[in-house]
Amino acid sequence: KQRAEASKISSMDLVGNVDGCDCILADDMIDTAGTLCKAAALLKEMGARRVFAFATHGLFSGPAQQRLRESVIEEVVVTNSVPLPGDFKLDKVKRLSVAPLLAQVIRCLHNEESLKDTVQVN
Repeated sequence: KQRAEASKISSMDLVGNVDGCDCILADDMIDTAGTLCKAAALLKEMGARRVFAFATHGLFSGPAQQRLRESVIEEVVVTNSVPLPGDFKLDKVKRLSVAPLLAQVIRCLHNEESLKDTVQVN
């Protein structure tokens, strides 16, 4: 995506072939879900079979709930790093707890152990 300014997308391009593929969109956060839903729609237009989304922080402000409900995204996975808005309820959104990771990091720091194995991706 190319941004004209903050919160304004000037263009969005897809590089590669997604025809018949399951696609995962990954981002650091989902705020109003506008960019995410547009990217998902583009993937479907280009032949994606299914579209999923993952973000570390699910803010879900303003029109996010309606946009996601009406989107082609099958499932959205976020962490519980920030609380959901009080009125937010959407079955396609799944939340993962960061508590086990934080507990392990605190334990390692307290015991002056390396974090290498804690944050290692397999």
